[in-house]
Amino acid sequence: MSKILMYSTAACPYCVAAKNFLVGRGLDYEEVRVDRDRAAFDTMLARSSGRRSVPQIFINDRHVGGYDDLMQLHRNGELDSWLTTTP
Repeated sequence: MSKILMYSTAACPYCVAAKNFLVGRGLDYEEVRVDRDRAAFDTMLARSSGRRSVPQIFINDRHVGGYDDLMQLHRNGELDSWLTTTP
């Protein structure tokens, strides 16, 4: 089973779009709200090489990036391999 982690905020349309996409695919994910927790924000920065935008998505501890990056993986047919590959 894949582990999907998404750093997000409450007022983020791309976060909502990413969550809707994942739910539509029947995928479970863990959400970490960085607008409520400064330590979580700092962790997101460290894990994403300083990217400050949300969402920041990780699949099996591998950094995907944001919503656009997730959709690019999907369009390229690479998402399924990310979901089945463990680090």
